[in-house]
Amino acid sequence: MSYEIKQDGKFKYIEAGEGEPLMLLHGLFGALSNFMDLIDHFSKSYKVIVPILPLLEMDLLHTSVGGLQKYVHRFIEHRKYRNIHLLGNSLGGHVALIYTLKNPELIKTLTLTGSSGLFENGMGDTYPKRGDKEYIRKKTALTFYDPAMATDDLVNEVFEITNNRLKVIKIIALAKSAIRNNLGEELAQIKQPTCLIWGNNDSITPPFVAKEFNRLIPNSELHFIDKCGHAPMMEVPAEFNVILGEFLAKQKTSATV
Repeated sequence: MSYEIKQDGKFKYIEAGEGEPLMLLHGLFGALSNFMDLIDHFSKSYKVIVPILPLLEMDLLHTSVGGLQKYVHRFIEHRKYRNIHLLGNSLGGHVALIYTLKNPELIKTLTLTGSSGLFENGMGDTYPKRGDKEYIRKKTALTFYDPAMATDDLVNEVFEITNNRLKVIKIIALAKSAIRNNLGEELAQIKQPTCLIWGNNDSITPPFVAKEFNRLIPNSELHFIDKCGHAPMMEVPAEFNVILGEFLAKQKTSATV
């Protein structure tokens, strides 16, 4: 199913379904298509919200993890969402962590998948290599366990970004900001029930990163998915949705006990 991108003031977003808000934050090369199966599944019982993060539209001074967190905060305040189930993939997970640390009263649960914030392998020292589509294809394929997931559409999207000098500068700024902004010493402050869903074959935020998140976040549970890379909700959506669904159902049960 395709969803209409809504606009409210300067904010663009998808909103589907009714119920408690389930907000999804995408990563650096995250397209809305990454979340389509998740939106289809959970919009039957939640209000699923996907803000379109202005990764490459912010001025260079604010092109950082902190700048994105402030954007999400303005969006949530503008739309008056409360008791949010917040989910983030990759850089989106990092933004979700900072937002939860700064606004704990608004977040009911936190879900991280392939999140940065402790350690991540970048696209490599030579990235982005402009004008070399095969190089971009190989780098994009590293996101997944199954390289066939790096479709022509996805590769073309990344290729287009890497051939724009200003966009490349902003991507590098975001990547460096993520590396600098290590949250290891702050994660113990997160009290929300937290679900970590990780690909066992994630080469960007490898499994040891998930184990460290699990160790540092007090009320967290960790689920690994085999034959899966950095974007589980995209690569193995059915398994991902079962794990997330059971986690969210537990929060509803415990709230009524």
